[in-house]
Amino acid sequence: MSDSQRIDKWLWHARVAKTRTLAAELVSGGHVRLNRTKVGKPSQIVRHGDVVTIAVRDTVRILRIEAIAERRGPASQAATTYTDLSPPTERTETPAAGAIHRPRGAGRPTKRDRRQMDAWKEHPRMPDDGEI
Repeated sequence: MSDSQRIDKWLWHARVAKTRTLAAELVSGGHVRLNRTKVGKPSQIVRHGDVVTIAVRDTVRILRIEAIAERRGPASQAATTYTDLSPPTERTETPAAGAIHRPRGAGRPTKRDRRQMDAWKEHPRMPDDGEI
């Protein structure tokens, strides 16, 4: 293993970013700090013991570099390249998109509703003499 590496390459090897291009965009966009100093170029060199801070949306991750990987391996191997120093966050339970309660009749009709509408269109109910 080498003792130094570009920060965009390390972020990709550590599986912080899905692609190396996205890792470079994170750095160029000002979302990454190295030892509390904002990094502007993806070519910035990182070494063992450096602290990388990544701020994306509402999430801030603080990672201490433990190893420099030669290649991008599986997630289990990538997790050994850093120690997560981020403070624990309280996760709020949000319902899944389909689990949100909506009032009956709102939105797209169900298959049962469509069948009932089709049956009504084919054979509309005529009022009886007593209903008029």
